[in-house]
Amino acid sequence: MYIKTSTINLDQFLKWSGAVSTGGEAKVLISEGRVRVNRQVETHRSKKLSPGDVVELEGSIFEVARGREN
Repeated sequence: MYIKTSTINLDQFLKWSGAVSTGGEAKVLISEGRVRVNRQVETHRSKKLSPGDVVELEGSIFEVARGREN
């Protein structure tokens, strides 16, 4: 997924990428330790993600990428 800012919060990224339907769902999954960032369990929903970070959720892998310039 491409982002147009320098960072994005983990909970926002999960919702924006379509990994979850709601922010509430993201909050629960993160607080339960079911989300990994760069292979490490992450329990802080406000964790800042940058381009190159890899997010794992229940077997799905998402890489944060910088937005394309038009």
